[in-house]
Amino acid sequence: MVVGVLEVEIHFPVSQSLKAKRTLLKSVTDRLRRQFNVAVGELEGMDVWQRSVLAIAAVARDHRRVNQILSLAGDFLHRERQVQVTREKLEVF
Repeated sequence: MVVGVLEVEIHFPVSQSLKAKRTLLKSVTDRLRRQFNVAVGELEGMDVWQRSVLAIAAVARDHRRVNQILSLAGDFLHRERQVQVTREKLEVF
């Protein structure tokens, strides 16, 4: 079993309040969970209305599949119009 974690810092340029950020964040994290069958958690930025750091975790039988899942999840975030990815870090265990 292989576990991978993609840590992603995202910026919400259209957000004007904490409530707006949480709404956008919930939409993005729900779609990540549904489309890629990953676990998603907010690590930092809970009280900041334009920034967040997410951990996206995937489990599979081999490194190739974990890398593929997390790469697709990262690509999804890069295509998302309402957020900007400012930093990402991948770790596979």
